[in-house]
Amino acid sequence: MRHLLSPLDFSVEEINDLLDLAVDIEHNPDKYKDACKGKKIATLFYEPSTRTRLSFETAMLNLGGNVIGFSDANSSSASKGESVADTIRLISCYADICAMRHPKEGAPLVASLHSTIPVINAGDGGHQHPTQTLADLMTIRSLKGRLDHLTIGLCGDLKFGRTVHSLINALVRYEGIKFVLISPPELRIPGYMKEEVLDANHVEYEEVSSLDEAIGKLDILYMTRVQKERFFNEEDYIRLKDCYILDMTKMNMAKPDMLVLHPLPRVNEIAVEVDNDPRAVYFKQVQYAVYVRMALILTLLNS
Repeated sequence: MRHLLSPLDFSVEEINDLLDLAVDIEHNPDKYKDACKGKKIATLFYEPSTRTRLSFETAMLNLGGNVIGFSDANSSSASKGESVADTIRLISCYADICAMRHPKEGAPLVASLHSTIPVINAGDGGHQHPTQTLADLMTIRSLKGRLDHLTIGLCGDLKFGRTVHSLINALVRYEGIKFVLISPPELRIPGYMKEEVLDANHVEYEEVSSLDEAIGKLDILYMTRVQKERFFNEEDYIRLKDCYILDMTKMNMAKPDMLVLHPLPRVNEIAVEVDNDPRAVYFKQVQYAVYVRMALILTLLNS
């Protein structure tokens, strides 16, 4: 039995195989429509979510399986004080696999230690979001044709952004990757990420505060929102939330084949006018996420 708690739980070869399976699912959906018949996924979401929860549920339904779970900690026994360990023990009696989102970093790891079914980390605090990373990798590989030799701009909340941390962890294993880290000083990437991931893997990167100066050299621009729920006071959030807004003026400075990704939800960091630009692929990203989560469910269930 395997779990997915971090992008590093799968080797590069295993990720490539997973993405190949996701592509086959994309092009041959009927082949997989009964692959998980009689199986159940439990979606345990202690934190609000639209895309990730519905994406997992859609993935399982597309495979012919069923869905149970909760979308709010207040509607579960967690509101009565039940521990993650006890919750996963009972869920293991009901379901064949589970996806867990939790505000506390490490909660899915705790669950995996007490589970008799595969546990998928669907986001834990500001730590990791490995299935979003798989969707990001599929988007880039499908539309760019490769996952190596790319200059990738990560813009916005790099301090609390778990999608950013997961993506960096995954991409440092590919050749020729360079990161441009675009953020205000208060939201820069944590020191441990620079030391233990970027520096340790000898990956080239630069930290800048200006999107205008950076955008022209990027192959990928990964936008993120400034997350209100990660701030301790509203004043800091209000001061920083509009640091970077991608509009057509900025898009006109970019390469004609640069792709814009975003894990969503978007607040106002990407102007609506950008949606019609063919380089804006964040809604395609949502569809790729369903395929890649279908592939992951199949892989972890050995179906």
